[in-house]
Amino acid sequence: MKIAIAADHGGYELKETLKAYIEDLGHDVVDFGTNSKESVDYPDFAKKLSESVAKGNENLGVLICGTGIGMSISANKVRGIRAACVSESFGARMARQHNNANVICLGARVIGDEVAKMIVDEFLSNEFLGERHSRRVDKIMEIEKESYNG
Repeated sequence: MKIAIAADHGGYELKETLKAYIEDLGHDVVDFGTNSKESVDYPDFAKKLSESVAKGNENLGVLICGTGIGMSISANKVRGIRAACVSESFGARMARQHNNANVICLGARVIGDEVAKMIVDEFLSNEFLGERHSRRVDKIMEIEKESYNG
């Protein structure tokens, strides 16, 4: 799979760790920055990654900031993105299986490297289950459609 990854300064080190880890799993990684610990604004990176994932350039995305919350809020403003902020692997699995999340948001100041790797494993190795969950995801997407048209 082709995986997009991005972070702000608070998530830079975890981004570098996860980028190498995802590549070691055999995936192609597209890095949308940042490329240092110098202070930057997380919405800029969430927007770049999310627009690219929404266009289908990458299969899934991973966003990292201090808590994951700012990235999640920002990413979910992009039409077609279903970003989930999680801090444990069960949430990552449910985000993919039940919510068809296409972006996961992590907090580098909330979780450590090994937990982040377990979360990424669950996110990348699971697929949307469809069936009864499709109806619910369709309702989410209808809210988005109404919001953009309204």
